[in-house]
Amino acid sequence: MNAFAGYGPAIAAGRSGYGAVSMAVASGRVQLVTVRQHSLTTARWRVLWIALAFAFVATMAIGRIGYLGMSDHGSRATSLEEALLPPRGEITDRNGVPLARAFPAYALWFNPKALGEDGAPLVRDPADVAARLKAIFPDLDQKRVYAQLASGKQGYIRRRVLPEEANRVQEIGELGLEMPMENDRHYPQGSMGAHVLGYVAADGKGRVGMEQVFDKQLNDPATRGTPVALSIDVRVQGALEDELRRGMMLNQAQGAAGIVLDVDTGEVLALASLPEFDPNKIDERGQSLMFNRVTNQVYELGSTFKPLSVAAAIDAGVLRDFSKRYDASPVKVGRFSIKDSHAMGPTLNVVETLIHSSNTVTARIADDLGPVRLRQYMIDMGMNERPHIELPAKGFPLWPGKDWARLTNMTVGFGHGIAVTPLHLASAYAAMVNGGIWRPATLQKLDPGAAPKGRRVFKASTSSRMRQLMRAITLYGTGRNADAKGYRVGGKTGSAEKPGAGGYRRSAIVSTFAAAFPMDRPRYVVIAMLDEPRGTLASSYQRTAAWNAAPIVGRLVPRIGPLIGVRPDNTRDVDISDIRPLIPEAAE
Repeated sequence: MNAFAGYGPAIAAGRSGYGAVSMAVASGRVQLVTVRQHSLTTARWRVLWIALAFAFVATMAIGRIGYLGMSDHGSRATSLEEALLPPRGEITDRNGVPLARAFPAYALWFNPKALGEDGAPLVRDPADVAARLKAIFPDLDQKRVYAQLASGKQGYIRRRVLPEEANRVQEIGELGLEMPMENDRHYPQGSMGAHVLGYVAADGKGRVGMEQVFDKQLNDPATRGTPVALSIDVRVQGALEDELRRGMMLNQAQGAAGIVLDVDTGEVLALASLPEFDPNKIDERGQSLMFNRVTNQVYELGSTFKPLSVAAAIDAGVLRDFSKRYDASPVKVGRFSIKDSHAMGPTLNVVETLIHSSNTVTARIADDLGPVRLRQYMIDMGMNERPHIELPAKGFPLWPGKDWARLTNMTVGFGHGIAVTPLHLASAYAAMVNGGIWRPATLQKLDPGAAPKGRRVFKASTSSRMRQLMRAITLYGTGRNADAKGYRVGGKTGSAEKPGAGGYRRSAIVSTFAAAFPMDRPRYVVIAMLDEPRGTLASSYQRTAAWNAAPIVGRLVPRIGPLIGVRPDNTRDVDISDIRPLIPEAAE
């Protein structure tokens, strides 16, 4: 018997247990490997997804950059850029000089609840606080401020407070006097060009002038970073206002108006209405002075219309012979009689008519032309509609209507029976001297070659002849006081009585001088007007334009000429040799 026989089953069993253990270990290893493989696979997928996400973001970024680079959207302001933009766009003159800009500034606000709902509005007596504020702001209305403080009514005490003034207000020690920082609109040139610019109201909206016209553009983040350039030249504007103000004071006039206009483009280099307001300080008085005499007030501009009527007659072929003598006696039309201001002789030729400013002969020339043709010329010059300019306030002419009677036609011929603005007159004179093309006026700076085409009103030959006649008026007629040496000024005076209840007011006139220079190659029209001037020592006690409005132009042209490219030249002038024999004064 084998000794180990009894152990066979045991051994077999032992081997069987060992195999089970081995199989269990192997199974655990497989499971571990499976887990590891699963984790590795998951990690790989995560890395892949992250890589795909980064690739997607990079692709989108590259695409966006390419899109912005290939489109105009790249110029749009980002939120950071918008934050750096001014709160309202800047307005400049044609040379980039700032006329209106926005900047942060302090305001003085009264908050009566600063010490609590139940607390007193002020620690000190309101009269004492008002006196202390008056010491800081000398122009403050102390009574009004006291009334506001005493009543406990919250609100602004003052806008535009300087930092050093704010420090002094803080030293008063009243918590109710608050100093909020606000965006303010500032006009560096003060009241200069006020009627052109207008102002910005408390609600942030532009009013009256170009502030109103460009309000949307000045507030739009996409455009407010680019200044709006006007056609105005501050140097010319300042000189015009200065001379108008001087003429207004010397002649004790109620108001004055003036304009300097480029005859080839229609650009307005200066536009002034006096008295003016200060857009930095809009108060009750400022509100009362916002009426623009240049674009909104219509006047009968009198004899300044005579050259326009003569030009129409020349252009229509009615007036060919300048040596023809016209009857200068009073014109009878029904129960009405047209007379001259003084006797000018029994007969006058066309040149003498303009030099001496004859109503009677001009009326006869207008009669020869006829109402249909004269009316059409006036329409072609825009006299029947509001003036063409961007400003919102534009006066509508007092137009005689559709069918002009004979008397109406005659009176319109010498500037009565029709009322227009000084801007109407400036645009018409530009057409008369620039070769015959009428263009609308503009307050926007135009790029070279961007002037509107306009419409032809007069033949070029008519314009050439009128330049001769206008120069003759300044050399030998009523415009002598406007003859600035070397600048070849040509122009026409106009003195018209203002209408009133029951007829014309002989004691109240509007005196105007309409001119252009240099007349051998006109570049600018200048209009100067005084409203109700008085006869003073400065005008030799005369009220007519020859003595008050013409001298304004005579002083203005030498001031602005060199600034705008017109230098004095005594070697040049308009050739008037063919009409000089018709002027008795020229032969003396």
